[in-house]
Formats: sequence, C-alpha cells, structure tokens
Amino acid sequence: MKKRNLVLATLVLLSTMACSDFLEPDSISTFDTNYIFSNVDDARKGVNAIYVQFGVDGFRSRLSNNMTGNTDIEHQSGWTSSGDRYQIWDLNALPANGDLRQFWNAAYTAIRDANIAIEGILASSALNSADARESRTMYHLLGEAYTLRAYWYSMLTFHFGDVPNVRDAPKAGNDFFLPREDRNVILSQVIEDMIGIEEKMLWADELPYSIEQVSREYTLGMIARLALQRGGYYLTPAMNMERKSDYLDYYKIARDYSQKLMTLKDRALPSDFRQVFLNNAKFITPANSDILFEVPFAIGNGDVGWNIGITVVGGATAKHDYGSGNNYMAIPPSYFYSFDTLDIRRDVTCALYQVNGDFQEEFNPNPTNISQGKWSRYFLEKGPGASSAKGTGINWPMLRYADVLLMFAEAENELNGPTADAQGAFRRVRQRAFNPSVWDQKVDAYIATISASKETFFNAIVNERAWEFGGEMIRKYELIRWNLYSQKMVETVETLKAMTDGAFTGTGPYSNLPDYIYWKRDQNGRFVVLNPNRKIAAPPDDSWIRASFLLSMHDDNTVYDQWITRDWANYYDGPKPGVARYIFPIPQEAITNSQGTLNNEGYLFSF
Repeated sequence: MKKRNLVLATLVLLSTMACSDFLEPDSISTFDTNYIFSNVDDARKGVNAIYVQFGVDGFRSRLSNNMTGNTDIEHQSGWTSSGDRYQIWDLNALPANGDLRQFWNAAYTAIRDANIAIEGILASSALNSADARESRTMYHLLGEAYTLRAYWYSMLTFHFGDVPNVRDAPKAGNDFFLPREDRNVILSQVIEDMIGIEEKMLWADELPYSIEQVSREYTLGMIARLALQRGGYYLTPAMNMERKSDYLDYYKIARDYSQKLMTLKDRALPSDFRQVFLNNAKFITPANSDILFEVPFAIGNGDVGWNIGITVVGGATAKHDYGSGNNYMAIPPSYFYSFDTLDIRRDVTCALYQVNGDFQEEFNPNPTNISQGKWSRYFLEKGPGASSAKGTGINWPMLRYADVLLMFAEAENELNGPTADAQGAFRRVRQRAFNPSVWDQKVDAYIATISASKETFFNAIVNERAWEFGGEMIRKYELIRWNLYSQKMVETVETLKAMTDGAFTGTGPYSNLPDYIYWKRDQNGRFVVLNPNRKIAAPPDDSWIRASFLLSMHDDNTVYDQWITRDWANYYDGPKPGVARYIFPIPQEAITNSQGTLNNEGYLFSF
C-alpha cells in the first residue's frame, strides 16, 4: 500500500511561504517560523514544504526525465521543433524557454524552503530537547533539509554552471540579488552540510514513510554522488572541460562515504531486477532494499508512465481503462545491442512492444523507438481511467544501492586501481545481471579481464553503469563528469550508421543483427520475439509477423534516417566541435528580476 504522501501533506501553517520568484520571496515572520519549528509535528510539515517542488512540472515531467537530453543510451529528436523541450534536447535553448524557467523556479523555491527549515530547526529548543526521541527526530529533519537542498544545487550546477548561492532564509535586510557563485564552492558547501549531519539521521527502516522520504542511507549516497560531481569535469564559460586540482580529495570522500553505507547498512541487491521497478507501479516501498529514496507521488500526481515508459494507446475508443502513456525519450538500438544477450537487465530496460487500444501487446510501430521498459501504466494493478494520462502516482527512484556499489568501485579504482574491494563491489552488481549458472564466465572471468589495469576497469564501470541504469535518466550527468559526453555521442552515431549498413548491405560487423523482427503473441497474449539477437531468413511457420527493424534506419535518399545524423549533432559538432555545450542559459525572468546582477555571458551563447 502506498504510504502517506509527503509532497501533498497539509501545509496550512506554511501558506505564507508561497512566492513566484526566489529573488523576491515573501517575508516570513519570526513568530511564524519560531512556532512552526518549535515542535516535531509542525517541523515535519515545514520540511514537507521542500518536497512540494517534486510535484510540479519543473521536476516531475521536466527535470526527472525530459531535461536529461540525448546520451549514448537515450535520445530524442530536438531538431524537429522549436518548442521548449525540443530546444533542450537540441542543446539550443533560449533564455525565454519555459521549461528552464519552471525548473529554475522549482529549484530555488525548494532551496528557499530548505533554508527556512534549516534556520528554524537550528534555532529551535526542540533540537536539543531533553526528550531524546524529539531531539533525534529534529536532527533527522535537519538532515532531510540539508540533503534536499544539496540535490537541487547539484541539478542547478549541472544545468546552469555557476548559479546564485542562496543559503539564508528570506527576511528583511537580506541581499536578494546575488551574483553567480562558483559551482565548486556550492558543491563543496552542500557536501560538508551533509557530512556534518548524516550521523544524526535515521535509517529508512526507522522512518514512518520508509524510502518515500530522505533517510540516512540516501544522504550517505548523495555525499558520494555529489563528491564525484565535485571531483569530475565541468564546462567553463570559455567552453573548456576542466576539473579542479583537488579532485582526488573528492574521490576519497566518495569512496569513504559509499563504503560507510556499505559497512553500516549493507543489504543484498534483490535477485529479481524487474521487481525493483515493478514495485514503483505496485506502490510497494521496501526498506533495506535497492531503492534508497523515491519521489512519493500521490495518485493523481506524477508523470511516470505518461511521458516515460512503455507506450499505452488509450483514449475514448480504447477497450481498457488504463488511459494513455507515451515515451518521450527513446532507447537507440546501439544501446540495446550493447548488452550481452544473457544479461537479464536488457529486456527489463528495453521494451520492443507497446500496448494497443485493445489492451494487447504488439511490436512498436516505430521500431527504433525502443521504450524504457522499467515503468508503464500498463503495470498498475488497476487502470486509472480511460481518459487518464498524467497523474499515475508511480514513484520515481532517485538513488539505488547498486549505484552506491558502483560509485565505491569507481572511486576506489581512481584512488588505488582495481583492488579486491573495488572488484567485489562491481561483482555484486554484475552478478544480479546473470543467471548463477553463467557466473563463472560472465562475472568472474569478465572481472578478471577488466581488472588488468585502472583504465580497463574504469571503462568497464562506464559500460556497467549504462547497462544497470538505462532509462533512469542519470547518464547525462555521468558523461559530463567523466568528460565523455561528446566522445560517446560520436561513438553512438557511428555505431548506428554501421548497424544500418549491416542491415541494408549485409556486410560489416553488425551484419548478423536482425534486419527484420518476427513476432507474435503467445497463448497468454504476451509479446514474443523470435529473433531479437540475430538475422534469420524466414520464420519456422506463418504464425509469426514480420516487421522491419534495423533495416528501417536506412533511407534511400539520405542513406541514414535523419534522427541518426541529427539527434546528437549538437553534442559533438556544436558551437565548439568536440565539446557538448550542455549548459543552458539562465531564464530571462531571473535575469530581469536580478536587477542587473545576472547575465548569460560565455558558453558561446549568441542571443
């Protein structure tokens, strides 16, 4: 059963906090703040205010998935329209872009509410109450506020680079027109905030809402994640990818705090990879499992299964009540065929089918628009209504334990090479991907091979993270901090071209892959593919339906479908060839309201 939703918790006491722009927040009276944070119950409501921004479009349909753009494992055709999200996909967004404005405002509203909570809790006598339970709860709430603030600053710095660093609650006399702050200063600060509070926080199994609220394990994982961001590469206004000379200090933080979680609160990865994500659609939120924190969308809120996941064709003429769900970010065939054919994760992550209006599974009519298969409204226990679209209530996972294991392996390798500890953490993730009967070859022998050097082990981590987290929309951030964004885009395009050549000419390294797919529905109505991994001349009988697959990427006029040559073009051949200009302009609304403090100089912006 879905637990009480934090995002939509009653916030009557906080009604005075609403504002339209972080630069001009409404005044919060000292009396109101002191009262709200004077006791655990009202302080809980005060911290709940920070979660509210997960429920607005700036996060639920923008930042969580749409704004992650094209990577080597996800893509969308931004060049086909001048609409807001298309500008973002094409790395060509304008300051007037509405999606950027919504994200910016959501981020700074959440940061403002976090600052109010932090200041209120620190000033509250309940924080150091003689009642140990009250004090411990207040410290945990403080940790939630620090961690949520850190999340939003992480996202702001990934998307906008240096941004205003607002760390005080709004009150008369504050300077509301702050300039950009060095992203590295901001990241260092929020990492230290979390380090200073994590030991006073509660584990998910001690919390009333389990993984639907920030817990100590999520904070430990976020310390590691943001430390790798701080220690990684970033784009400067001069359009160079750089990282600070102290980067190894942050790899050490990432190693130490991922290891701390592994030591204090280890857990086995669930053996059933598919069930990890089915739980989101079944409203099951197990503590001490893979997902450490997931955004708690209420029924009627959240866009998972509407703009991301396996397509469901609904509407007035549909013969089901599951409504309509689409898939804005597709998975390219190059990613599908990067998997080992025995890797269980492939067919969970990549769906070759959609659900039609008759509520039947069928081959996707756009064969190279492979859906993220981890989520779908199709997996709900009960249809939300024939005319439904948004608001599925399916939670969105923010961090998994598998990520912590791979972050530890990466950081340990960077510091000391592929040690036994690094290999051990890597092995735990890799083992779940394969049946135990093939572990000797697909896990043990594989790890022995990739552990030949620090470089080969790192390259294996880059690949393993792609296979493990496909569709979870975090790949963009990894490619940025590794300084591999542009390089991987070139590799993706070249691979897709070679696959197209193989299907059309029957030559080259991919000539054995299926030019056509043969599929049918089994006796239970389930979608079945005869030849997902190889080309065949003909099916064994006429019960199979033939559909163009890799051959559909060939175009007689342009040789390759234009999405291959254009979806990723600006990622490697943009204003500075070889560099992905992933940074977006600060929204015009914020520029105007800053009274001359902010501008969009640098990054070869031409507006």
